[in-house]
Amino acid sequence: MRGASGVMALVLAETVAGGTALAFVSPLWNEVRPGFFKLTGSILAMLAIGAWASADGAIVPGDGVEEWITRLAVGVAALSVAWVVLLFLRAATPARIVGLLCVPVSLGLLAAMAGAGRQPIAASLFQVLAGAALLGAVTDGLLLGHWYLTDRGLPRAPINRLTTALLIAVALATAAVVSGGFDPVRSQVQVNPLLTTGALAPWIALGMVATTALIAVITRIALRGPRTSAVQAATGFLYLAVVTAFTAEVAVKVRFLPG
Repeated sequence: MRGASGVMALVLAETVAGGTALAFVSPLWNEVRPGFFKLTGSILAMLAIGAWASADGAIVPGDGVEEWITRLAVGVAALSVAWVVLLFLRAATPARIVGLLCVPVSLGLLAAMAGAGRQPIAASLFQVLAGAALLGAVTDGLLLGHWYLTDRGLPRAPINRLTTALLIAVALATAAVVSGGFDPVRSQVQVNPLLTTGALAPWIALGMVATTALIAVITRIALRGPRTSAVQAATGFLYLAVVTAFTAEVAVKVRFLPG
């Protein structure tokens, strides 16, 4: 994969994989109403379609390995749309089965994308999985925070668990940024001049991950409050976490692909 489209394909695919995994592998399915999954799934399905479109414009023609990225991106988009449609059709059990199937296919897409990275496959795979954990946690956390406005009786356990997942994810993301190195790397990606100037990108990414970690800690402290407004405050903080986490991933993934 090449260029800005490749970076966006990576970031969007990470979000879909992380968001889907946290939604279906965790106990959320048995804790919240189907409406939350309709909301989350609709957003993830649109992101999956965007990842497919971005990947299709980023692959090198004639490269058989990279063509698998497009095929897997199509599969993720199709499965993401399918489980959301099934939910709207009130077919909850089939929707859950398709959603669970979407998780390994999404991880397979990330593995294929890792193969297009400039570093050895093990390092690249760790970096995309850490990114998926980070973006999935902030996305699902933000949407769940909004869901508490609809379901006033929902216990704090789900959002506390996602906040813990975010704290773990920022630790993984920090390690992933460091594993990419801080030396200047030749890049032809035109996203922002700051990200391709010298070796600024990893430092920007590290700063954004650290900021996300601080926000996650503040969010966890806010959730200790007994009032409903505590969840509202936490949701406001998660808005900021989405901005900082996505900025971090875009910055570090500028260096991910070969120049």
